[in-house]
Amino acid sequence: MTDTPRPLLEVENMNVCFRMQSGDVEAVRNMSFTLGRERLGIVGESGSGKSQTGRAILGLTPPPGTMTADRLVFDGIDLLRASRRKLRDIRGKRIAMVMQDPKYSLNPIMTIGAQIVEAYQAHNRAGAKESRDHALAMLEAVRIHDPQRVYDLYPHEVSGGMGQRAMIAMMLVTNPDLLIADEPTSALDVTVQAEVLRILDELVSERGMGLIFISHDLPLVSSFCNRVLVMYAGKVLEEVDACNLDNAKHPYTRGLYRCLPSLKCDVKPLPVLQRDPQWAA
Repeated sequence: MTDTPRPLLEVENMNVCFRMQSGDVEAVRNMSFTLGRERLGIVGESGSGKSQTGRAILGLTPPPGTMTADRLVFDGIDLLRASRRKLRDIRGKRIAMVMQDPKYSLNPIMTIGAQIVEAYQAHNRAGAKESRDHALAMLEAVRIHDPQRVYDLYPHEVSGGMGQRAMIAMMLVTNPDLLIADEPTSALDVTVQAEVLRILDELVSERGMGLIFISHDLPLVSSFCNRVLVMYAGKVLEEVDACNLDNAKHPYTRGLYRCLPSLKCDVKPLPVLQRDPQWAA
């Protein structure tokens, strides 16, 4: 009889609240899930709490926001009780997050290579040559064909797709166990999007990494992830196997699918999602 493997991440009753002058805004409510070394998708409309969930796991909820949870455990480590030093060691090294838009996430006054080196040296005692070699190898791993040239470029000198791959390289240079990817393909054309997804797929398969893939693209998530959490107004309405996402039971998920335009048939006007106040209760 084999033992059940321990989850890589355990989240129980996590809440993110922003205290504003107009009142408290509950960005994430009663979020609970476990993650193994798999691809977990989180989908929902803008403002549903997807990105705040990823930031809260890393302890990056910005003020005036606060995060509370009954349980937040990563690979046996209680993140709620870990010291600041312990969290700094984990953040970026064992858990990394790819932000949505490289234009705002990359430092405009540092070269691509210098930023990847900085990320590597923040968690490893390494000299200049070792750090440069790791940065170049990582650029090559994310399918940048001329890493030597791109290493010396500034963010404004690369395309959106190359900037996104550079961001992925920077987050993966420390070989994390968990990657949180916040809409990593939203600003990319279809060809580059497929390449980025192929890179992430290989990293999960070959490195045994866990992946939280945040997106608003339901068809993309259904074809790429193993499981999907559907969020609305800060809470999870439904968890479903990704391959069955188009047959989801909750009316919100089904409504999102019906609102998608189709190349097969011309529907005018597009259906509008009819919201039930009970979904946000």
